[in-house]
Amino acid sequence: MSYGYIASMKVKPGCRDDVVALLISNVERLRHIGCETYEVSISNTDDVTIWVFERWHSKADQDASLLNPEVRAAIASATPMLTGEFTSEEMTVIGGLGSR
Repeated sequence: MSYGYIASMKVKPGCRDDVVALLISNVERLRHIGCETYEVSISNTDDVTIWVFERWHSKADQDASLLNPEVRAAIASATPMLTGEFTSEEMTVIGGLGSR
C-alpha cells in the first residue's frame, strides 16, 4: 500500500496557468525521491481551482520532499499567486487501475 495525498488550492484570478506550470515543471525529480504518481488537474467549473493528487512510497517520503530545495523554490514561487484557500486529505492507497 502507498501513501496518498490529494489537495486543492485556489489561485488569484489570471494566475492558474502560471501555478500549473510551476507544479508540473521538473516533476521527474519527484520520482527519484519516492513519488509514484503526481497529477495536476484544473477545475472544469471555475478558473481558480487546481487539484493535485500524489501517491508516494510512504508519508516519510512525501514529508521529506517538502525539504527538497527545488520543491521549496517552486512553492515559494507559487505562494504569491495563491489565495490561501486549500483543502487536503491524506489516505492509504489500496488498489485500482494504475496502482501497484
